[in-house]
Amino acid sequence: MKDVATRAGVGLKTVSRVVNGEPGVTAETERRVREAIAALGFRRNDSARVLRKGRTSSVGLVLEDLADPFYAPLSRAVEEVARHHGALLINGSSAEDPERERELALALCARRVDGLVVIPAGADHRYLEPELAAGVATVFVDRPPGLISADTVLSDHAGGAREGVAHLIAHGHRRIGFVGDQPHIHTATERLRGYRAAMDAAALPVHDGWISLGPTAPERVRGEVRRMLSGPSPVTALFAGNNRVTATAVRVLSERGLSTAVALVGFDDLELADLLSPAVTVIAQDPARLGRTAAELLFQRLDGSAAAPRRVELPTRLIPRGSGELPPASD
Repeated sequence: MKDVATRAGVGLKTVSRVVNGEPGVTAETERRVREAIAALGFRRNDSARVLRKGRTSSVGLVLEDLADPFYAPLSRAVEEVARHHGALLINGSSAEDPERERELALALCARRVDGLVVIPAGADHRYLEPELAAGVATVFVDRPPGLISADTVLSDHAGGAREGVAHLIAHGHRRIGFVGDQPHIHTATERLRGYRAAMDAAALPVHDGWISLGPTAPERVRGEVRRMLSGPSPVTALFAGNNRVTATAVRVLSERGLSTAVALVGFDDLELADLLSPAVTVIAQDPARLGRTAAELLFQRLDGSAAAPRRVELPTRLIPRGSGELPPASD
């Protein structure tokens, strides 16, 4: 920094202000400092900065699966907020494995990230209590934490599912199947709760055979959808619990051999859903808003907020496109 200051003809404090993005430097002075930095190949010593300020200007993001399209805009939104605050984002996937989530979160803490945004895979997050006590700000997103109190940002999963099923009921359906994710996952159980609430509000029975929770592997979903569409009283409509289930359901419904149209509403939008025939009606979340809200809460904590942990629930949106508006076939 001394060499940069000498070359630019300024003091060390001025160089520090430019490097750290602090105010109080004229545009002309900043230009000279940056030209000197470029000419000398100066790089900020983050290790020394950490020792001096106790902050690393980095945050961690623990996702379920980086390959899932739902998480791409969420991750990007967290990254943009972090960048605005001069922080680097480091992320990784838990693969829906609680132990992997724990290992990844603690590994990020060991690398001294200032904070964490976590999409939880497990139901017990007491392993983070020492980190929270040490000042690692933590926000949970998409699902709540287990057995600890922390800032949480969620979508209205139950309300969205209830609206989607009520939409099918409004179009004449009485036998509606629900195919969802594994029962230990918060979002799956909340969406099932919304399904049951809509059926109950319409005084409609729910038969055990109309509900299926489990892995979203195409083989299982395909078998369950086919089962619900067979027999003497098949369902006339399907509510798909997430975008992976929806994609498989669309494939099953498009197969030859189905003599009647079956209505479909999916939770979560999916790419090209509007170009299918019929286009797929969905309950859409706003993953970018989820990520942005979580990251903003995180940086509020890092800026010193001592408010009680907050729970923010964001609304979902019904997007009618055709598949959810098909009437039931005549019995």
